[in-house]
Amino acid sequence: MSILILIASILLLLVLISAVKLNAFISLIIASFFVGIAKGMLFPDILNSLQQGIGSTLGSLILIIALGVILGNILSDSGAAQRISSVMIRSVGVKHIKWAMLLTGFAVGISMFYNAGFVILIPMVFAVAKSTKQPIIYLGIAMASALSVTHGFLPPHPGPTAIAVIFKADIGKTLLFGLIIAIPTLLIAGIVFPEFIKKIVANPPKGLFESKTFAENEMPSFMISFITALIPVILMAMATISELTLPEISSIRQILGFIGSPTTSMLLAVLFAIVFLGINRGRKMQEIMDKSSSALSSATMIIMIIAAGGAFKQVLIDSGIGSDLAVFFETSTLSPLVLGWLVATIIRIALGSATVAGLTAAGIVQPLVISSGISPELMVLSIGAGSLMCSHVNDTGFWMFKEYFGISISDTFKTWTVMETIIGVMGLIGVLLLNLLVG
Repeated sequence: MSILILIASILLLLVLISAVKLNAFISLIIASFFVGIAKGMLFPDILNSLQQGIGSTLGSLILIIALGVILGNILSDSGAAQRISSVMIRSVGVKHIKWAMLLTGFAVGISMFYNAGFVILIPMVFAVAKSTKQPIIYLGIAMASALSVTHGFLPPHPGPTAIAVIFKADIGKTLLFGLIIAIPTLLIAGIVFPEFIKKIVANPPKGLFESKTFAENEMPSFMISFITALIPVILMAMATISELTLPEISSIRQILGFIGSPTTSMLLAVLFAIVFLGINRGRKMQEIMDKSSSALSSATMIIMIIAAGGAFKQVLIDSGIGSDLAVFFETSTLSPLVLGWLVATIIRIALGSATVAGLTAAGIVQPLVISSGISPELMVLSIGAGSLMCSHVNDTGFWMFKEYFGISISDTFKTWTVMETIIGVMGLIGVLLLNLLVG
């Protein structure tokens, strides 16, 4: 019954948005009510789930998104994004610009949460696409695939790190195996796959980022532009290194952890940008703030839709759909590597959250890992790959990608969902091959 309710809720959502042309925010709320009522939840519990889902999603995202939009707007409006993109183009050439976006996404993604990395890099994607006349989606997928791979495969990201702790896996070995699997995965998902979606046209929200073309003397220096864009990356990387190398009671670790949190590091980057890309170059504070406010207004609907996606996900969790699916697999005789991947995939499809899918799957297959002698490091990567599979309408990442690039639900499935699925399948293949070599 749970599977039927899940399928029905997704179909309802697609009909409301695609056929009825209802706003995605309203459609997601209606679908959330449908799931709660169909599963027999009490009305107050449905409302509580909606509020908890919106609160937990926005609580972790709204400051990152808002500060990211402001930072992206200043980078674009000052000409810094164009400066970075022009140097990047000169360095690698237009023919290889997709590689540059992929490597940039990978470098940023190693130390940064997916959502924070996405909002920082998105103005670069727009600027590079404009300068090179390349399709925005074509470059955007290259960047997003790298962020996604680091999010799912590589410690110290929360998902793979938490799963590694459950399995008592060696973090260093997990990172090494993850890097080995990441290389072919990125070649397929970030380099080969974008060639098949070049004709999909993006329509980003008007006013989100500056579209002006700057003359050479109007742009800031590359060094200032690059440092501004990298401040969050550098601060988060320092926080991560301190967590891995310093004791928990260390005051240095606590300070670095504070300034290296996504919110604090983004705020510091915004303040740096206001001073060095704005005031020091003769712009008035009022002008900078007016432009930033306009950009935030353009991002309002993006934030609302992401919040509604979080509400939908929470109702799916609280209604018990995820637990029902988990019970179904407890008696399976599949290989732990395949089982972990499959359970994570199904829970990901059901609930949308990669982290929830990974941790739930890890809990289910943990006894099998202990008894089978399977490499715990490979189990971490198998479940991480499954947790990225088949992202769709109950995943906030799906809506973030759709709204920032301004594409239809159908095109989001053709781009984002297919990319995530390629990463998940390539991850499993890589795990099985490594198991033959090291098992």
